[in-house]
Amino acid sequence: MRENDPRFYFPALMLLLFLFSSCKKDEVITERSPAPTPVKLEVPGNFPPFTDDVDNPLTREGIELGRILFYDARLSGNNKISCASCHRQDIGFSDGVALTAIGVSGKHLERHTPILFNLAWAKNGLFWDGGSTNLESQALGPLTSADEMNQNLTELEAELKAIPDYVKRFNFVFGREIRTADVIRALAQFQRALISGGSRYDHYKRGETGATLSDLELQGLSLVNAKCRSCHTGELFTDDDFHNNGIDSSYPDDLEGLFQGRFRISFNPADMGKFKTPSLRNVLITAPYMHDGRFKTIDEVLDHYSVGLKSSPTVDMLLYQNGGKLGIPITASEKEAIKVFLATLTDQNFLYDGKFARPN
Repeated sequence: MRENDPRFYFPALMLLLFLFSSCKKDEVITERSPAPTPVKLEVPGNFPPFTDDVDNPLTREGIELGRILFYDARLSGNNKISCASCHRQDIGFSDGVALTAIGVSGKHLERHTPILFNLAWAKNGLFWDGGSTNLESQALGPLTSADEMNQNLTELEAELKAIPDYVKRFNFVFGREIRTADVIRALAQFQRALISGGSRYDHYKRGETGATLSDLELQGLSLVNAKCRSCHTGELFTDDDFHNNGIDSSYPDDLEGLFQGRFRISFNPADMGKFKTPSLRNVLITAPYMHDGRFKTIDEVLDHYSVGLKSSPTVDMLLYQNGGKLGIPITASEKEAIKVFLATLTDQNFLYDGKFARPN
């Protein structure tokens, strides 16, 4: 038969080689270079929509690079302090002290370390006075501050370029050699991924199977809605705005206006003494409180709003809830109900989620 004729095998073999060669050529032509993997954040069902930053879109590899940098002490001038030194995951990426002195200079800072979560929705400025417009510009503050990380950015680039793993990661994520601008982009990506929306309250709010709140917790929720929601609005429990909450009656113009709040940035007299509304999420594990950490407990905070408010020309009118007088009436039993509800806002999964933890 013809198929047993050796003269048939050679042409057939050449045809197969031709087809195989053609396939390989096509594969080479259509092969694409690896690229970072785009990430769509898993937004909790009861949260508002998230809009990614068009200038710094999230990628899996970018977030991971940001996480590595966040925990790397090389970002400080003395190579001893990382972002995580002042932002501990187990306490909501806060630090648990009123005014830290952990920085390179050893001096106490004049403002309390802010929490870091749900910042993907922070569109009205960061820091207590909104002095930073976004997470990218925010990172430059602590990195270069003499009292915080005190890092020379040129030296930082050189340090990171000496590490092959960083060289590889930056090139893959941003397509170029290491630059300070990309260091802060990676840090911003990691921080945008820090979403806390898995508390008992969230499970209840989303109507998940078996998720309930006790009568006392529901009473506390009702009280929070009535007495606190003017500023701690929505599912993020913050209006992302600035308020004078009656914590002081005067605002000295020293230390570059740090005690003047939002006025320091806007120069609008109406903003004197206004500070950013923090979220109530994880509030019971992120003490102390206020922009200067002056209140050690949530009881002190509640006492402040009920009997400790100080009058000034810019104090928020929302705080006049006591028959037209300054103050928010809260009885002892109401205080207990509020605290019981606030405990339902603690997100244990977030506090110990491995994807936000120190690498390795």
